[in-house]
Parts: sequence; structure tokens; C-alpha cells
Amino acid sequence: MSSATGNQLHGVKLETIVTELVAHYGWEDLAERIKIRCFSHDPSIKSSLTFLRRTPWARTQVEQLYLFMRSTR
Repeated sequence: MSSATGNQLHGVKLETIVTELVAHYGWEDLAERIKIRCFSHDPSIKSSLTFLRRTPWARTQVEQLYLFMRSTR
């Protein structure tokens, strides 16, 4: 059995996740929902990706918000 079975994020790039969250919520609302500096102080996709790739707890929060956003569409 594949480890990707049941993983809703399989094949979804982190850049896609961040881009869609920003498009849906905007930087300000995203910074309120997930309290990390890369969303609140001079935010950019590039700086967010750099931080999230090095910080597993923050990436997990972003992925959970993305799954929530997709489930409410």
C-alpha cells in the first residue's frame, strides 16, 4: 500500500497551498489565523516558502488551514 493513500495533500506543492491561501484570505487575515511573522511583516510567497520549509510546526498549521479552506468551498 502506498504511503500517499489517504493523504489529501499528495501532489500539492507548498507554493500552491500558500498561493491559494493568500488568494482566499489575503495576507492580513492569514496572519490573524496563523501567527507567524512571514505572514504579517513584509509578506511574500518566497519568504513564506523559505520559512515553512524549515519549520514543520508552521507548515502543519498552513496545511491544516488549506484542507479546511478546501472542505468549505
